[in-house]
Amino acid sequence: MKETLLINEMFGSVQGESTHAGRLCYFIRLAGCNLRCTYCDTDYSLKPTDGKEMEIDSIVKSVVDSGFKLVEVTGGEPLTQKNTALLCQKLINAGCEVLIETNGSIDISVLPEDVVRIVDFKTPTSGVSEQMLPENFRCLKVEDEVKFVIGGREDYEFALSMIEKHKIAEQTNNILFSPMWDKIELSDMVDWMTKDLPPARMQVQMHKFIWDPAVRGV
Repeated sequence: MKETLLINEMFGSVQGESTHAGRLCYFIRLAGCNLRCTYCDTDYSLKPTDGKEMEIDSIVKSVVDSGFKLVEVTGGEPLTQKNTALLCQKLINAGCEVLIETNGSIDISVLPEDVVRIVDFKTPTSGVSEQMLPENFRCLKVEDEVKFVIGGREDYEFALSMIEKHKIAEQTNNILFSPMWDKIELSDMVDWMTKDLPPARMQVQMHKFIWDPAVRGV
């Protein structure tokens, strides 16, 4: 039996987030998600029916043929599909540098060691912060990343408490504070961070400045 995944979309663009922002990147968006965040900006990929079944070898061939060397597997929530780890391994075997963005509620230890895990740990504004899996922090490698989407002061304080409680900065230097689009003044975030000096960097969603935030496939 051939291994398959439910694919929502695949496209080449520029990486808009993470420490890899600005790099050319091929995106593989999987369909289906176990959470329903209040601020979700990819609600067109939340259900399994939002995807088309594709064989993993065909997906890998599309990536290789594209010429892109950096690949991000995202969603939805990519770890809701059991063959996601296999896709990542086959992409690595094909010579790709692989990132995966995951929502923090599913065990990341199933992923191949060479995959860079970007854990989008949900803050209170998401409405699903109680479904997070803090045990994932213990699985982080130094090159992995933790992202906190910040929609207000409560989210910011929550992120600070998680960093301290779980000693995240001892696991990775790549801690990201991402201001929620159209919900928080960027200057406010800078003011908070320059006062508290957290072991984090501020990031903005660069692609939303390049294209209209509603545009897909970019």
